[in-house]
Amino acid sequence: MPTPAEHQLAPMTLEDYTARMSRAARTAADAGLAGLVVTPGPDMVHLCDYRPPAETERLTALMLVPGQTPRLLVPLLERPDALAATGVGATEVTGWTDGGDPYRTAADMLPPRGRYGISDETWAVHLLGLQRLLPDTSYSAIGEALPMLRAVKDTHEVQRLASAGAAADAAYEEIVQVRFAGRRERDIAADLSALLLRYGHSQVDFTLVCSGPNGANPHHEAGERVIEEGDMVVLDFGGLKDGYGSDTTRTVHVGEPTKEERKVHDIVREAQQAAFEAVRPGAACQDIDRVARQVINEAGYGEYFIHRTGHGIGVTTHEPPYMAEGEQLPLVPGMCFSIEPGIYLPGRFGVRIEDIVTCTETGGRRLNNTARELRVVA
Repeated sequence: MPTPAEHQLAPMTLEDYTARMSRAARTAADAGLAGLVVTPGPDMVHLCDYRPPAETERLTALMLVPGQTPRLLVPLLERPDALAATGVGATEVTGWTDGGDPYRTAADMLPPRGRYGISDETWAVHLLGLQRLLPDTSYSAIGEALPMLRAVKDTHEVQRLASAGAAADAAYEEIVQVRFAGRRERDIAADLSALLLRYGHSQVDFTLVCSGPNGANPHHEAGERVIEEGDMVVLDFGGLKDGYGSDTTRTVHVGEPTKEERKVHDIVREAQQAAFEAVRPGAACQDIDRVARQVINEAGYGEYFIHRTGHGIGVTTHEPPYMAEGEQLPLVPGMCFSIEPGIYLPGRFGVRIEDIVTCTETGGRRLNNTARELRVVA
């Protein structure tokens, strides 16, 4: 079966990663930080394209200090893999050997005083090792100190998110052609996972299939329940393609829905549309949540909308910023995030509709484009 037309994805270059690291160091200085200590995880992937082995317990750290060349500390046995990452060419790479003290090596690369931003995912043992040798330093989580570090995407990143969204859309258009009634939730989830991989995903993060009363649990894992005629089914799925995330939700119905089911779905669709239309530069993230919530509140279902309206997406499928009450960060062109209001009626059914949206100079642009009307499946 042919795959959907691919977006023309220009390769990310050494210059792209050099610019990101330089910008991160400047942003850290502007925030009063002495620098950044970036350990394995999404920050490192975003800044220099290096993905260390997931199981490694050995200290690996990218050090960004304003006015200095970026430095990457890696276990010596992993140095060849590090050097193959596109952005690592802009760093000074130092290897350490087993039996040595990597914290001493790291400490020698950092000014001995000041407050550093450190990746949210850093192991406690690594942070404690640095603190032992640099007693005059303190640390703040990068997610708190620099919440915008990965929030604003460049053109390459938006293209990859759009490509991932198109692949997820193609998977949806195919899954609604299969038979739902009489099959287990986990069977539909397996079909969705296979479709995401067929359409170019390298990693499937989740395939939620929430049928009937299970739809009232927003994060229900697909299980053994057999889908029946008359069920609402929430389909929420996504993963990584070309290093960037997809995440979309549509709610389908097995056979003809009742009047109430159509009404609830229409309310969620109206809330999702209103929130999308509220996207514009300068609007606060919480404004997007408020607009969606107002529609559902006025329809009398406010108590059944039990989660935030959205989350950021990039090299991970969930990351800042969050479209939630209290998040006052202003939207900026290049921000990419989900808009996914829902209504969940305990013991009965749930409805959620989700698109990834990017903020542009003039408003919002959807990166998911399948129909948002209630789809009837067999």
